Parts: sequence; structure tokens; C-alpha cells
Amino acid sequence: MPETTVIYTHGHHESVLRSHSWRTAQNSASYLLPYIKPNMHILDIGCGPGTITLDFATLVGPAGHITGIEPSPGDVLAQARETAASRGITNVDFKIGDIFELEEMFESRKFDIVHVHQVLQHIDRERVSEALMQMRAVTKPGGIVAVRETDFAAMTWFPASDGMTEWVDTYQLVARANGGEPNAGRRLVSWALGAGFARDKITTSAGTWCFSTPEEREWWSRLWADRTLSSNFKTTALKSGLADEEKLNRIADTWTEWGKTEDGWFAILNGEIICRVD
Repeated sequence: MPETTVIYTHGHHESVLRSHSWRTAQNSASYLLPYIKPNMHILDIGCGPGTITLDFATLVGPAGHITGIEPSPGDVLAQARETAASRGITNVDFKIGDIFELEEMFESRKFDIVHVHQVLQHIDRERVSEALMQMRAVTKPGGIVAVRETDFAAMTWFPASDGMTEWVDTYQLVARANGGEPNAGRRLVSWALGAGFARDKITTSAGTWCFSTPEEREWWSRLWADRTLSSNFKTTALKSGLADEEKLNRIADTWTEWGKTEDGWFAILNGEIICRVD
């Protein structure tokens, strides 16, 4: 197996986990919910703090089981385990695992659903189809591979400003410097075809997030201002020469100002695919 190249553009700074902990199965995996049945076994790749994972665990019931994996040790898995304990959920486990080594990790085990959310955009963009092949390899015949990824170029907002354009342009450069593909949502079908899924086995959809109320704007703008100045995004931007401190401060200020606009509106488009495994 080639050496894994997964560089998470955001890292797990508090400002990043603030966003991840907001995610639920309902607001981030609604396209998948009709497929989840009691007693299923589900693998959740890139589970983060486990909020979606734990929602899956309640849906499959006590006879089902969910496994959440993250590529490296750290506080995020401890947080996931603590949240599971606080909610009294026991049909779940959280492990260190690599999306490129699933077949080796689960060689004697198959899942009804293998799920990934906002992960493929961060892995080596030349190996995404390989990752999907690994996901298919640990899925039972008749099971599904489920993917949801955002598309930064398809994000839209109001009011328009040079500062917001500078932010998204800089983000694209930083993500690509890490080897990822920030416009992943539109590429999901292409990547699935590259992994060997027949086109008639792929069901597509799109989901959105929208932030516009005063509370939503404050949360979303503060989150991105903090990410810009404190997360791995800043580290890569500076190291790669894609931004200096002045530019990053300017982007953070832009986010703060956008959050104060009464007519502010921000929408995120996410590509979604369900791939059926024979």
C-alpha cells in the first residue's frame, strides 16, 4: 500500500470542532437516512467528534453497530467517546484508521453502509477513486457506499465583496497546496466511476446548508474568522507563501464584517452519492 497522504486543511482546532459538533445525521446526512435500518453495521470514516456517528447508532438500534474512524490519534476521538458515554450509547466504537487501508483493517468484516462526510476533498486528489475502492471492498454485497462533499466554488453569499472573494480564492489555493480538491462535490460521480461503480449503480443528489439569521451569521462568521487566524489553514497558507499575516487578518476582518450585515446570506452546496455494491 502506498504511503497515505491525508492532510486535513483545517486540522482539529476548536474553531473546526465547533462546526463539526454542530453536524447531525439530519442536517448533514439526510440523503442517507432512508437507507438506514435497524440492526445494520455502519462504518463512518472521518467521524470527527462523532455527532453524526452517534445519530447513526441510535437509528440502527442496540442490535446494530457503528464504527467511527479517524486517521490519527488525538483529542477528537476522546471527545467522541465522551459524548457517546454522556448519551448512554454503547453500540459504537471509535478507532484510528486510514481510508486507504480499510481492506486490511477490516479484512474479516463487512459493513451494510460505508459512509464518508467532508473527507474526500482533503485526501490526495489523485487517489480519491482508490479510497472509494477501499470503501467498496469493506461493504457487503447489497450494501452501499455513501458520500457527501462540499464544493467551495459553488458556495454563494450576499452581499458580494472583494474580501469574500479573496477568502475563497485563498482557500482553494491552500487546499490544493495540501493535495486536496476543494471542489469535490461536482466530482463525486466521476470519482465513483473511476472506482469501478457502474453509472446505473450511482444515485446522485445535492444538499445545502444556509446561514442567514443573526445567530447563524454570528456563528458562521466567527467560526471562519477564527479558522483563518488559528487553524491549520493559517499554517499552510503562511508556509506555502500563499498569504501573509496581513492578508489573513484582512480575511478574518472580512468575515467579521459579513457577520454583522443584516441582509447577509451564505449557502453551501454539497454533492451526495449513494453507490450500490453488488
